[in-house]
Amino acid sequence: MKNSAVLLISCPDRKGIVAGVADFLYTHNANILHADEHQDSERSLFFLRIEWDLADFTLDSEQFQVSFSQLAEKFHMQWRVAYSTDLSKMAVFVSKEDHCLADLLYRYKSGELTCTIPLIISNHAFAKPIADFYQIPFYEIPVDNDNKERAEEQALRLLARYSVDVVVLARYMRILSANFINAFSQPIINIHHSSLPAFIGKQPYHQAYERGVKIIGATSHYVTPDLDQGPIIAQDMLHVSHRDSVEDLIQKGRDIEKIVLSRAVKWHIQNKILVYANKTVVFD
Repeated sequence: MKNSAVLLISCPDRKGIVAGVADFLYTHNANILHADEHQDSERSLFFLRIEWDLADFTLDSEQFQVSFSQLAEKFHMQWRVAYSTDLSKMAVFVSKEDHCLADLLYRYKSGELTCTIPLIISNHAFAKPIADFYQIPFYEIPVDNDNKERAEEQALRLLARYSVDVVVLARYMRILSANFINAFSQPIINIHHSSLPAFIGKQPYHQAYERGVKIIGATSHYVTPDLDQGPIIAQDMLHVSHRDSVEDLIQKGRDIEKIVLSRAVKWHIQNKILVYANKTVVFD
């Protein structure tokens, strides 16, 4: 595992930002590994992601917070720093369809997803065998219209117990309430089986079939209280034809869903995403 740090910055665009950050890191003996930037000229905003090796770096995490704050104040930065040794603790929510869960767990065990997965939560028991296979604690929390509030409170207690800092909805087919989203107050990543903003809500493949679309897609996005309206992280598509039935679209779409969700999760845990104006900057 790399011993590195990543600094993510968003601020008003002006001269000297990159030079100031690079000089700060050089002064403290950093070896820069990657640097990427983006400018939104319409909003006069600047975004920067910079990663450096910590082997010879002279500041620990507490010293960095204090020292860098002076430069950040000068440029009116919103910023955060993440360390490769601090792995994200990711909970996965799933319902009956487990193809996205199975893909995530395989990538996790193979080392592609550098995080920890301390628990899996489901409103059904269908995914328990795969959770047991990967030796990850599985919690079944049935949800219906009468017990939704209690079920969400139970889930929140579990997330707090395991110190979870990101939730992934791997085809979790229940809508989380605004109370849950606000109470958790950490990122929630969803996979929606269509190319948002088209075909929001339930049964998007059925909607696509009725419209006779020639491409189908999947969208991974951050969850907000507004259904399927959160900042989009990743999307992909597949060509289909008039010969495809709804069942064909669903079957073909599953492959796209797995790829798009795993891509979004990987970018998130690698600290490659900045969110602003209900959209994202995803650094290469």
